[in-house]
Amino acid sequence: MNTRLIPLAAALLAVFSAPAFADHEGESPLKMVGTVVIAGSHPTSLPTQIPTTIEGVTRAQIEEQVNASDAEDALKYLPSLLVRKRYIGDYNHAVLSTRASGTGNSARSAVYADGVLLSNYLGNGATFAPRWGMVAPEEIERVDVLYGPFSAAYGGNSVGAVVDYVTRMPKQFEAHARVAYVRQPFELYNTNMTSTARQSSMSLGDRHGAWSWFVSVNRTDSDGQPQTYTTRAIASGTAAGTGVQVTGAVVDKDRSNRDIYILGTATQYSTVQDHAKFKVAYDFSPTVRASYSLGWWQNDSSGSPDTYLRDTTGKPVFSGPVSINGRSFTLAASDFNSTKEELRHLMHGLTVKSNTKGVFDWEVAASLYDYSRDILRAPTTARPAAASGGAGRIVEQGGTGWNTLSLKGVYRPDGMRGSHIFDFGFQRAAYKLSTIERATSDWLNGEPGARNQAFSGRTSIDSLYLQDTWKLSPDWKTVLGARFEHWEGRDGETANATTVVRHAKRSDNFISPKVALAFQANEDWTLKASTGRAIRMPTVSELYQGGINNTGTLINNDPDLKAERSWTTELSAERLVGNSALRITAFFERNRDALYSQTNVLVTPNVTNVQNVDLIRTHGLETAWSNENVLVEGLDMQASLTWTDSKIKRNEKFPASVGKWQPRIPEWRASAVATYRVNDKLSATLAARYSGKQYSTLDNTDINGFAYQGASKYFTVDARLRYRIDKHWSAAFGIDNANNYKYWNFHPYPQRSYSAEVKFDW
Repeated sequence: MNTRLIPLAAALLAVFSAPAFADHEGESPLKMVGTVVIAGSHPTSLPTQIPTTIEGVTRAQIEEQVNASDAEDALKYLPSLLVRKRYIGDYNHAVLSTRASGTGNSARSAVYADGVLLSNYLGNGATFAPRWGMVAPEEIERVDVLYGPFSAAYGGNSVGAVVDYVTRMPKQFEAHARVAYVRQPFELYNTNMTSTARQSSMSLGDRHGAWSWFVSVNRTDSDGQPQTYTTRAIASGTAAGTGVQVTGAVVDKDRSNRDIYILGTATQYSTVQDHAKFKVAYDFSPTVRASYSLGWWQNDSSGSPDTYLRDTTGKPVFSGPVSINGRSFTLAASDFNSTKEELRHLMHGLTVKSNTKGVFDWEVAASLYDYSRDILRAPTTARPAAASGGAGRIVEQGGTGWNTLSLKGVYRPDGMRGSHIFDFGFQRAAYKLSTIERATSDWLNGEPGARNQAFSGRTSIDSLYLQDTWKLSPDWKTVLGARFEHWEGRDGETANATTVVRHAKRSDNFISPKVALAFQANEDWTLKASTGRAIRMPTVSELYQGGINNTGTLINNDPDLKAERSWTTELSAERLVGNSALRITAFFERNRDALYSQTNVLVTPNVTNVQNVDLIRTHGLETAWSNENVLVEGLDMQASLTWTDSKIKRNEKFPASVGKWQPRIPEWRASAVATYRVNDKLSATLAARYSGKQYSTLDNTDINGFAYQGASKYFTVDARLRYRIDKHWSAAFGIDNANNYKYWNFHPYPQRSYSAEVKFDW
């Protein structure tokens, strides 16, 4: 069976059959749509009764098709999605991009695991990636994606997509173990190295009467390729020729096509990550279950630099005045910087819910994500002296985190076969950011000293929602919903070494209507239309993370930012015949007051910070197709192609951006996967991904994507062989980016990577 068809068929069934609580959450019976059989006890928690686009991937599909070293790899081949993963274990830059939201807009998607929020809404951008490390690939049962803000049950951060990870809970004793190794030869400029990653994991689970439990542990030890580069514009050098005579600089072009020298690398991470998860569930009755999950994640990482420059004796040069080909430059201590990070994060999730499938069902859920320890250390002295200590800075974020509370109800006035089903509930999400940077005499082991800068604050959203799924006739169904949200920003502070500026409390109220309609045109074709408003509130860091100048004036942040206001619409035609599925979707988004960092040219001097962009319009066309036994028995295929036009229409503060492409949104995206099951033991997969030209700047001046800080097009080919040795043992070998395409998204992506793994399942 083609597992790619499951999400589409489940959504189709829910639209044109009597709704059951299993379409929300809980146990799912055997179902049939045409000749497609859908079976599973771990269905998606997404609201599949809404006639809109849902795509997904199952555990079996991940094992066969994906060289998965991190949880986000499960999304690799889904339509219009991209995770900016730079290396294995990328914990602070692996942000999610969707149809109308680039990789700089992490707050425009929502990622959950077993009902616990993994998206990091403390900020928006590369450093606020979802907490993927709280899910190990081996514990994933399935992942589903709801495209667009069309469910009243989700807030404005769902404007791009909602990603739902469902992890394993056993029905009987089970045990699993996995070891994996990844090797990546990397050549760029004057760097010629091999990075490696080693992974191991174990999990156990069982069920005893009303109790069930599952525990898993995972370790990743990864050495990534360099992520940043020290550069100088050639034209910025003086012709005096003073300074240490050095060789080794590489001539290249920057993203604006200006001549530059590449002087060396920085931020080459070595990381050791440990992850542990404990889950327990108790059935009070056949229809009421309580479940609790505890996640623990730690990351110890170091970022190291390397200089290409050598003096006349061959000694490496890291700082001071240098002369390159007769032009003089001065290297600061921060040009070749080092970092050390110690992170310990905890995640709690508690849910109690009923599943009667009768007139009324309910759910109470709460979660907490806590930065129990979060310390970054960096030197302020130049290498090589900094390698053994010396003055530096310590950044602490302990106490940062978020918590959520959700009270949900499902009311079926006429039971399962009725024409109406009402979803309603109350939700609260609260976020706290606490960041302080202090000086230290020893950046490696010293105690924190005087404050350099600090910023902190809180935001919260309290929401009420109501949604009616109304079956108008056997062929027509509509969903009418609305969401009320009360937003608050408070306790905001921005500080430098001597001054603290406190920001006034803010609050606002918003209403977001949602409408969807589906028509069963005939036995094979379904037509769908959805529209919805989404309000993306400013995050804590967008409001308060900045600085203060010598006169006590705020710089680099704006505590008065407006919320983004988006209207999103999609129109779809879906064809499901046997094991073949085809979907064609037109999508449209009108986004007012989009939040971007830009330069306000209306004030003197110009101010660069996060600001509201007046209007961005996006429209496009997405196609997705899947089939099994294509041409020959055992060959399954799936593919997607997306065309997008996303332009800035109004931007008073930065007129040069008007008419230009929204950053990190390419015109064309595509993916294709072919899996051939040679026999019951051996399967082979070949997959490809493509993304067209894109930009990182609002005025699109970064015309050279194939450069440090550029965003390039790419075409990569992946392969995977999986062999089941016997009932319990299996092995796999994979190659990612087999064609060794050298591409960029500010940082260089991985080059050709080889992976091997051995798994045991009982």
